[in-house]
Amino acid sequence: MESKVKILKALADPTRLQILELLKSEEKCVCELIPALGKAQSTTSKHLDILYDAGILDRRIKGRRTIYRVKNPKVFEMLRLVESMALEELARMAKALETAKKSSEQTVPP
Repeated sequence: MESKVKILKALADPTRLQILELLKSEEKCVCELIPALGKAQSTTSKHLDILYDAGILDRRIKGRRTIYRVKNPKVFEMLRLVESMALEELARMAKALETAKKSSEQTVPP
């Protein structure tokens, strides 16, 4: 249970989701991620550590550079499911708003 919670907590941040998108197709050095994120080096490293500690990222040292990659691509399947759920909820909310709007238009006298 703790492992699941750790993974979900690690994914519950927009910057960390952006990091995953940046690493989706290829591994990258921290030095490439910093300008892409527009965050300080310390902030970027903190987010990378959280993803690494949750088992989502893997890293290796190459000289003075730390290279990160997604450890298990299943994380993207999970994110696609979450996105699908979010879109379904947005559609449900839009439908409810439209129904409420039609209902209020019918009750307002001319």
